[in-house]
Order: sequence, then structure tokens, then C-alpha cells
Amino acid sequence: MGATVAIIGRPNVGKSTLFNRLVGKRLALVDDTPGVTRDRRPGDARLGDLRFTIIDTAGLEDADRRSLEGRMRRQTEEAIETADAVLFVIDARAGITPLDSHFAEVARKTTRPVILLANKAEGRAGESGLYESFSLGLGDPIAISAEHGEGLADLYDALKPHVDRVTEEEEARREEAVTNVDVDEDGEIVDEEDPVGTIERPLRVAIVGRPNAGKSTLINKMLGEDRMLTGPEAGITRDSISVDWSWRDRHIKLFDTAGIRKKARVQEKLEKLSVADALRAIKFAEVVVVTLDATMSFEKQDLQIIDLVAREGRALVIAINKWDLVEDREAAWKKIRDANERYFNQIRGVQIATLSGLQGQGIDRLVESVFTAYEAWNSRVSTSMLNRWLDRVTINHPPPAVAGRRVRLRYMTQPKTRPPHFIAFCSRPEQLPESYTRYLVNSLREKFNIHGTPIRLSYRKGENPYATKKKRKIQ
Repeated sequence: MGATVAIIGRPNVGKSTLFNRLVGKRLALVDDTPGVTRDRRPGDARLGDLRFTIIDTAGLEDADRRSLEGRMRRQTEEAIETADAVLFVIDARAGITPLDSHFAEVARKTTRPVILLANKAEGRAGESGLYESFSLGLGDPIAISAEHGEGLADLYDALKPHVDRVTEEEEARREEAVTNVDVDEDGEIVDEEDPVGTIERPLRVAIVGRPNAGKSTLINKMLGEDRMLTGPEAGITRDSISVDWSWRDRHIKLFDTAGIRKKARVQEKLEKLSVADALRAIKFAEVVVVTLDATMSFEKQDLQIIDLVAREGRALVIAINKWDLVEDREAAWKKIRDANERYFNQIRGVQIATLSGLQGQGIDRLVESVFTAYEAWNSRVSTSMLNRWLDRVTINHPPPAVAGRRVRLRYMTQPKTRPPHFIAFCSRPEQLPESYTRYLVNSLREKFNIHGTPIRLSYRKGENPYATKKKRKIQ
């Protein structure tokens, strides 16, 4: 998609609602609270036969550049600089405010074409604000309702000179291509046959953790630019933002997510939406990097995030950030190893990388660990090797006898990867204790080097070959 269109305006005028309307799905968080959006978020938009990249931005506010609002404004200014066209949105029901007039003057100075949109113009309540918007000096306003989809035909006419159009044949080929294929967190096509790490199929990596662990700072250092909003305040990130990155000719799609606090502390609706967006990013990722603060001790919340990743079946890497601030690194590393042995039983042998997101130290080690974890996530073991292993482990440590009868494990196969999933056929699976399942899973890890990823092991009861013959005799 060639053209890029940025949506700008003061807070709470409906920019994210318009963004969601144009991309056709609820990607951006929407709430009545002003200032929900903080980072700029791109999306693939379609309006009739127009195809373009739309960028949702933070609300424009007149604030000191060192403050959070000032840093948010800088993000919006960068979006304007890279756009081919700008949509300036006002709230028709609220009328023209001094803030609208101030930033309309800024918009008039840009060399980019600016299209004035009077949002929330449905009904008579927005008529006065629509007429007032002529005073901004940005041309004739377009009355729209992003919530109800009104006025999009006029928006189409205004955008047509600035963005690309697709023919019916191109659209038909695209529709045919997306049939029966997987899509990622942003709704983009994922072709499982493409090799991972290519432009067509970048490796999807979600960066998660508690608030203020340095996730956005780490991504900015990877990209080499201030792409994500950062600062000393905890909980700056709200939306899960995806960005493309290339490392040693391997392509990666990084997902920056909101910090995940303890469930009991998450009270506000907006934070609940942010956490839900982060959990959604975990679900659609292939590798999840759980970022921990090296200057703080392990907390139960860290373990719960790791357990969540394991239950979702994602490959896991643990990043110990802010390592440059640790004075006694030998003692700190010993604590990390002890915690690994004590708490990470669900994903033994997980990859752990120490780094400094602020200084850019250890990023290569982190990405190498990510690809190592991804390879383990895709591990496949042949059926013959599995059953030779099964014979040995059951001889060394037979299944327990229940009510005087020993459970017999007859056969094992691996039907799935991502994560590795094994099925064992046995006589009475319901009577196998959980401890024996853990023994088998740990033995699988060691024997076939499947570390840093969840392993699924399920049981099936084999059919009795004599059951039908017995029924015939009874008849």
C-alpha cells in the first residue's frame, strides 16, 4: 500500500472510532475518556476501491514537550511528517474549541493536503459545529459519523486524489487469496508454507511484562528510533502496537503491549481494555518475550504471566532488562538460575537473556534466544523414535499399578507442533497420576532437546479388539 493517511485532532473527537471504521475491525481501543490513544498506530484501510495505510494518533494537546502530553504530541507530529494526506477531525457537537483553532493553524502550515472532518454530525446536534468549522480555514468540512458510518462517500471523494485504487480483478484475486488462510493479530495473512523470518511471513514476537519493565524502550532501541512513547511514568502504553523490524536479514513483527498488573489492582475500565489487548497479542504471537526488571525481585505476577504464556502454548523467552543497573551481577544471576529451577517447571530450560534496553546491550542475544525458542516450538519427533524412547522410559520407570493392575502405555505419536503435542495410547488413562505425566514430559524435553516451549501430552484409551466378539457371543 503506497499512500499513508494520518488522523489528527484534539482528544476525544472520535479519531480511533474512525480508524476502526476504516480498517474494518476493532483494533484501536475506544473509550469516552479523553486521551485513550498515546502511540501512533498504523492499519490497512479500505474505503470502496481505495487502499491505503491509516495512522491513528494521540490527541493534540498544548503542553510542555518534556511532559507526557508533549511527548504524545511529538508522536503525532511525526505521523504528519510521514503522511501523504491528513484527516483533521473535530467534534461537531462540541463545536470549535480554542484547541481546535490552535492546531488548525498548525495543520495549515503543513505541506500535506488536509481534509477537515466534522465527526458526530448525525442529527441536528452537530449542525452548528459543522457551520462553525468553516472558520478554521481548512476548506469545506465533510460531515461524518464514524460511529454509524455516515458521510464515508464524501470522504471517499476527498481521498481519491491522494491514495491508490484497486481494480475489480485485483480485488477478486485478493479475496481469493485470503480464503481459508490464517491471519495474525492485525488481521494480516499468514501463509504457513512461507519460511518464517521472510517479508511474507515475519516471526511474530510479543513483548510483555509488568508496567515500567522497559518494553517500549527495548523496542525503540531495536528499531533505532523513538517509535514508541516512553518515559518514567508507569503504564504509558495502552494499545498493542505492531511494528516491522529486520535483524540480520530476518524479518520480525514486534508487538509492544501494555503492562499487565495483578488482576485485583486492575479496576479502571480503560486498563482492563489495555490488558485484554495485551492478552490478545499473546494469543496471536509465536514467541512471547516476558520482560522482567533486573532491579526488582521476582513477584508472583511475573510467574502468573509466564504461566499464562505456557497455557496459551506460546514459545517463551525471558528477558532480564535493566541489567546495566545491577551492581552484583554474579549474585543476581544466581538468583535468576534458582528461580528458573524452582518456579519455571511448566517450561523447563526456558531461554533467559540479560540485556539493557536503554543502552542496547544484549539485543543480539535476545533475538538469538527468540529464534532458538521458535525452533523448539516447531520440534517434531518421528513415531519410531518416540516409541523406542517410550519403551525405555517405561522399563526404567513403569507406570504405577492401580487396584493391583498396572497401566500399560502401548504407543505414542506426535500429531501437532506449535507447541509440540504428543498422544499416548494406554489401557486406563484416567488412572495415570499427574506426577507420571510430568515425568514423561520432562523426559521428552531432555531426550529430544525441546526446551523453552510448552509440551502437550494427552492420553487416549485403545479400543478393545475383543469387544465386538464378546457382544456377538452374548447375542
